Amino acid sequence: MTPKVSRFLRDVAPATPCLVLDVDRVEENYRRLMAALPLARIYYAVKANPAAPVLERLSGLGSSFDAASFEEIEACLAAGARPEAISYGNTVKKESAIRAAYAAGVRMFAFDSEAELRKLARSAPGARVYCRILVGNVGAEWPLSKKFGCELEMARELMILAGELGLDPFGLSFHVGSQQTRTDAYEAAIAKVAMLFTDLRDAGVKLRMVNLGGGYPVRYRSEVPEIDDFGAAIMGAMAEHFGNALPDIVIEPGRFIVGDAGVVSAEVVLVSRKAKDDPVRWVYLDIGRFGGLAETEGEAIKYAFRTPHDGSVDGPVTIAGPTCDSTDTLYEKSNYRLPLALDSGDRVELLSTGAYVTTYASQAFNGFRPLAEHYV
Repeated sequence: MTPKVSRFLRDVAPATPCLVLDVDRVEENYRRLMAALPLARIYYAVKANPAAPVLERLSGLGSSFDAASFEEIEACLAAGARPEAISYGNTVKKESAIRAAYAAGVRMFAFDSEAELRKLARSAPGARVYCRILVGNVGAEWPLSKKFGCELEMARELMILAGELGLDPFGLSFHVGSQQTRTDAYEAAIAKVAMLFTDLRDAGVKLRMVNLGGGYPVRYRSEVPEIDDFGAAIMGAMAEHFGNALPDIVIEPGRFIVGDAGVVSAEVVLVSRKAKDDPVRWVYLDIGRFGGLAETEGEAIKYAFRTPHDGSVDGPVTIAGPTCDSTDTLYEKSNYRLPLALDSGDRVELLSTGAYVTTYASQAFNGFRPLAEHYV
């Protein structure tokens, strides 16, 4: 929690649940990432937090943007981004959205299938395209499975076809999974991309860009490697596999930029037990999985909590949201402990919740409104 967020919570005491985010910390994280990977071009993953104050600050800093929809492209343009600084990074796009993005001036698009490539050839003629390949997600706390990307041989064929269709086969991309905690995940993926670069060069296709995706972690309950560790591993691997002929390097951070800039303030609605002698208390908050904490699915992202009674005697808890849905249980198996003094009406803070919270919130499940947002 930054001093600005702490002061806002103390002085304003906003109604809960709400997100309070320090935009200065966003800038600080952007600059830290630039220092760790000075040769890379940063394309902020808008989906992590598309709030106008975040986009405006990053646009002012010269950031580029990775957009997942035409609506996100519109938000970036409204925040002052140039269309040539926007990449349409979703590999699954309506053709109408491709046409709209192209008409708005966007000229860089992702794909991972022949059908998507042919849509781009029809509706974004001459655009720069990059193919996303499948790589391992070992070490990621929020893996991306196989929904996106294709195997190397298919990627090779598609990049050759891209040129034949009149598109510019610009580069290759991968994503090692969100909240990636292992630096060697990037090293292995870069080695895989480098092999395909060589194969395509021999086939007469001159690629010029490697998109390393996102995944750079923030600290929740457990320590993670520093961003400088990732920078050293990435640049070491790039030098090893590409030598002095380094391609353009693109990265798509989201969580790292905004995650630890934000705090969710919530209220304890109820503390109860399922039996008189049950040592585990159930703590119900006024925010849950449907209120924005979707990444607690499978207890994947484990947020840290701050309470008014920290430092006093604690005990095991199950933590749940307020809705009448049994899946709205956040943590049951992750050994959370909270103070025994915790009671209904207490305010608690969930730390490092600036990413992937506000836009995950449902509009009105059980009638609950989405959490409020405050940018300071």
